Amino acid sequence: MNEWVLRILILLGGVLGLAFVGYLVNVILRESEGNDKMREISHAIRQGAMAFLRREFLTLTAFTVVVFIVLAVFIDPRPFVAVAYLVGTITSALSGWLGMNIATVANARTANAAMKGWAGGLKIAFSSGAVMGFCVVGLGLLGLAIVAFIWPDESHVWLGFAFGASSVALFLRAGGGIFTKSADVGADLVGKVEAGIPEDDPRNPAVIADNVGDNVGDVAGMGSDLYESYVSAIAASMVLGVISLELGAVKGLFLPLLLAAAGIVCSIIGALSVRPKEISGGGFEEQVHKAHATMNRGVYVSNVLMIIASGLIIWFYAGNLSLFGALVAGLVAGFLISLSTEYFTSADRGPTKKIARAAESGAAVTIIEGMSQGMMSTVLPVILVVIGTVVSYIFGGLLGIGIAAMGMLINLGMLLAMDCYGPIADNSAGIAEMAGLGKEVRERCEALDAVGNTTAALGKGFAIASAALASLAWLATYFEVVHLEGGIASLTNVAVISGILIGGMLTFVFSALAMNGVSTGGFAIVNEVRRQFREIKGLLEGKEGVKPDYVKCVDIATKVALKSMIIPGLLVIVVPLILGFTLGPKAVAGLLIGALLTGFLMAVMMANAGGAWDNAKKYIESGALGGKGSPAHKAAVIGDTVGDPFKDTAGPSLNILIKLVGKVAVIFGPIFITLITF
Repeated sequence: MNEWVLRILILLGGVLGLAFVGYLVNVILRESEGNDKMREISHAIRQGAMAFLRREFLTLTAFTVVVFIVLAVFIDPRPFVAVAYLVGTITSALSGWLGMNIATVANARTANAAMKGWAGGLKIAFSSGAVMGFCVVGLGLLGLAIVAFIWPDESHVWLGFAFGASSVALFLRAGGGIFTKSADVGADLVGKVEAGIPEDDPRNPAVIADNVGDNVGDVAGMGSDLYESYVSAIAASMVLGVISLELGAVKGLFLPLLLAAAGIVCSIIGALSVRPKEISGGGFEEQVHKAHATMNRGVYVSNVLMIIASGLIIWFYAGNLSLFGALVAGLVAGFLISLSTEYFTSADRGPTKKIARAAESGAAVTIIEGMSQGMMSTVLPVILVVIGTVVSYIFGGLLGIGIAAMGMLINLGMLLAMDCYGPIADNSAGIAEMAGLGKEVRERCEALDAVGNTTAALGKGFAIASAALASLAWLATYFEVVHLEGGIASLTNVAVISGILIGGMLTFVFSALAMNGVSTGGFAIVNEVRRQFREIKGLLEGKEGVKPDYVKCVDIATKVALKSMIIPGLLVIVVPLILGFTLGPKAVAGLLIGALLTGFLMAVMMANAGGAWDNAKKYIESGALGGKGSPAHKAAVIGDTVGDPFKDTAGPSLNILIKLVGKVAVIFGPIFITLITF
């Protein structure tokens, strides 16, 4: 097929994704925001979220300018890599801004639609999540394809684009995670535990900051994380494909982009198949079950279509089905890892119920049991990634590993729609509570939120698994770039051993700094909420006309988040450079392996332990083991508070760590070769 025809088809795939975003935005904005109280609450959440994003982008701008200069001076005298880095940064930031913008206008609309029926609320929340999903795949494919078409013979330029996406992910994922959990921890400890008031109670000064955090952490943060994984897997596959003897340069360049374009089309069809129908007289559990089934239909449709489409593309374009086996291996591994995550975090499964029962013995036992379940949950994901890696390598060599990573992310538009649906449903439940919409509406929103908790947990498992495979693809790319024959040559090499140890240490230091940011922010929020309860007369009693100062808590969480992420952000970039400029490329290879090994395991453990603690609390709140206010519930709230920075800050941020060190290594690898080596 003519190259220009292929280019047009690929670009049309990205354009179609963005056109679908325009259609979804129109669907959402046609809905009413509800009464004055609902609009007021939604506006406060929106103001806080956009204020955080503006300040985050100001910090990111300064960081981007510095990196742009470094790339232009040291990597390429023609500033191609630096320009691609800038394009990657802008498109990733734009997708995060658009996705969160719509999420913050959809929350009240979801609650208002739920007043008429359950199905309407689900439709608005899912459509809003899909805006984030298709912004990511549309802008990601368009940006990377345009860069590749302008510089088709400059593979290092494509990597610059992926590096730009990583920079945004680092800021939004780590910074957003610190913000959201600072607010959440502060709100829970003073509101639920000390004051004994319900979650999302408008008397709590931190409640708006908590709802803002849902958006900056779980919409913009998750979107930027998976945007980075998406373009990383495609870019790594392009680089490995171009040097592949089996495909050759031209086919190696176009095949990953064609698969990504097909994935957008299949995801759109899957999203359109999510058509909720109203339940007459259905209770909470029936609504939850129906919502799961409705969204799962979209996943099944998009996956089946993508398997067929990718098989046809690889057969007709590559001439055989070996790479199709690698792609399916990645897709199946991702699906099974999601099931494993569901088993360890779902409220109706054994591990979470065991944690809930442990809560009857107090907070300490709850934390011990949660840590135990989190550690045990690493077994299956590791085995599945190992199997997926081996199978994909057998089918396609190093390129097969890159294609497997793409297979896991190929239907990202649909999968991210389900994940970003969660925080929007959570916000709608909060608005229903604060606006006093009544028990029936609150129950519908709670049902939507309960589904969102599961999709969010699945999304975290999926994000971690895709990060692991994407990191393996970057590791393979690094071996090719620095010409390390046989990988890292020898595990007895002193540079390799040093790199592995430092890579392993980096995971723990990064996690500690991220969690310290949450503890610092949480402490500040706790003190502020206590101060307002103490000094604003009539606030805790719910006196009419007395309102808390929500803005103060948002401001505190924002300042702490931006300050706390500076050192972790620098570490991820500086450590590979220091190691490469002192011990050489083999030490950096060891660093990538050490960071991947410990980062992957820690991320799985933290995400699953945190999700299980959260759902153990919700299981008790549903009426089990004494229900709300019981000793078991208070212990479970403590467990959930410990789990918050696990699952929403440190754990997800490790995805960025293990991918970003790989990009830094690949981009600066050619310089490392010219220096001292061991």
